[in-house]
Amino acid sequence: MTDPITDMLNRIVTAQAVSKTDVLVPYSNFKNNIATILAKEGFVSDIKKIAKGNAKFLKITLKYQDKLPQIEGFKRISKPGQRIYNKQSEIKKVHGGFGLSVVSTSKGLMTNKEARKANRGGEILFQIW
Repeated sequence: MTDPITDMLNRIVTAQAVSKTDVLVPYSNFKNNIATILAKEGFVSDIKKIAKGNAKFLKITLKYQDKLPQIEGFKRISKPGQRIYNKQSEIKKVHGGFGLSVVSTSKGLMTNKEARKANRGGEILFQIW
């Protein structure tokens, strides 16, 4: 696996496509921070760190509204082979403000709204709507 962020997002979208209630993702602090942002913004219901044997996992509880998945899709912007950086003034809205971008800044992971408010640019990891 060369891109753990895309793997995590694919697992979430695939699990929602078959109406699962939760999904297990291999644990890392970075994935935990991304999942925390998704939970704070209302794309997933809950996240928990669990252990199965020697392995650690994130248990992400998925969120549905009227039996439709809360996450319609995502687009990976910055990839392992090509990093994309934007200044604060270049960070745009996603789907007319109904989606969000996750930005890696010098102050940690933020949404596009938080980055503009904090006057921070950084690496645009992905967009989700």
